Amino acid sequence: MTNVSIKDLTLEFGSLRVLDQLNMEIAEGEFLVLLGASGCGKSTLLNCIAGLLDVTEGQIHIGGKNVTWEEPNDRGIGMVFQSYALYPQMTVEGNLSFGLKNARMPKDEIKRRVDRAAEILQIEPLMKRKPGALSGGQRQRVAIGRALVRDVDVFLFDEPLSNLDAKLRADLRVEIKRLHQRLNNTMIYVTHDQVEAMTLADRIAIMKGGVVQQLATPDEIYNRPTNRYVAGFIGSPEMNFFEGSLEGADAATFVTGGVQLPVGNYEFSTEKAANAAVSMGIRPESVVTGELSSKEPFTATVEVEIVEPMGADTLVWTKLAGVDFRFRMDGTASVAAGDKIAIGFDPSKGSMFDAKSELRL
Repeated sequence: MTNVSIKDLTLEFGSLRVLDQLNMEIAEGEFLVLLGASGCGKSTLLNCIAGLLDVTEGQIHIGGKNVTWEEPNDRGIGMVFQSYALYPQMTVEGNLSFGLKNARMPKDEIKRRVDRAAEILQIEPLMKRKPGALSGGQRQRVAIGRALVRDVDVFLFDEPLSNLDAKLRADLRVEIKRLHQRLNNTMIYVTHDQVEAMTLADRIAIMKGGVVQQLATPDEIYNRPTNRYVAGFIGSPEMNFFEGSLEGADAATFVTGGVQLPVGNYEFSTEKAANAAVSMGIRPESVVTGELSSKEPFTATVEVEIVEPMGADTLVWTKLAGVDFRFRMDGTASVAAGDKIAIGFDPSKGSMFDAKSELRL
C-alpha cells in the first residue's frame, strides 16, 4: 500500500489558475473521492497526480517518493478513464495483456496477472470476446482490469461510471467498493455524483474553483458542512435555507420571516453573537410529520404545494417563513396538494452559517 501527498500544488494555464495551493494527505489504503461540479478542478487534480499534466508549483509524493516530474509509467499508478478506451480488434484477454506484453513481461507472469484480474472482476467467461460484444458495464470492468493487471498500489478513477445507465452505475459502484475491500489499495476517485461519493469514500474532498472546500468523512460532511456551499452541494434534495438573525441575550433564537426557531442547544463552532446575520440550513430528512411533530422543539402546520412520489419516500414542497421548504414523508403516506400537514424539527440539529463569510458557525 502507498500513501499520496500533495503539497502546495498550483496549476495555471496562462493567466487562468485552475488549482490553487492545494494540500492533501491521502493515507495508505484510503478511498478518497474528489467531488464537485463541472469545472471545479477535480479531474485536473487527478491528471496532475497521474503525470498527465505538468504542475506550475508544488510537489506530488507517492509512497514517499517525489514524483512531481516523473513520467506516468514511473509513478506506480493505474488509471481508469471515463471512456473505456479498449482496443476494438482485441479480445478481452488481449486488452488486459497488451500493456504487459509491451513491457516485455514473462508470459507466465502475464497469465498470472490477467487470470487474477479476471477472477476479481468476474469476467472469466468474457475473455475471448471483443469489446463490441460486451455491455457497457462489462467494458468498464475490462477497463478497470487493465489498470488492475499493472499490480500497482494507487488506482486513479476519472468518473468511470458516468457513461452507464442508473442500474449499471449502482451495480458497478458496489463492485468497485468490493474491489477496494479486497485489495485495500489506495484509490482516488473523481465524480460529480454525490451518491457515488457518499457510498464509496472513506473521505471526500469537495472542490470549488480549484480549492478544496472541505476534506472529511461522508458523515462529517453531511452533518457538519464547513460552509454553505458544501451544505447545499451535499444532499438530494438539497438543504432548506433560511435567512435571518440570532436574537436574545444568549443568541438562543433564530428569527426568520416572522418565525422564531429555538437554537439554544446548537453546537457553535465559533463564538456566537446576538443580532448577527446568519443563514440556517435544515435537511428535508430532519423533518417529522403527524403526531411525532409535536415532540419537536419547533412545530408548524403547512399547506402542501407539490408532491413528488419517489417510491420508498415522498418529497413534499411547501412554504415556511415565506420561502420554499421541502421535507420527506414515508412513501406509503397519502398526501396531495392543498393538504394541511403538521411538521416539526429540531433547529439545533441544523447548520448555521455566517451571512457574509458563509462559514459554519
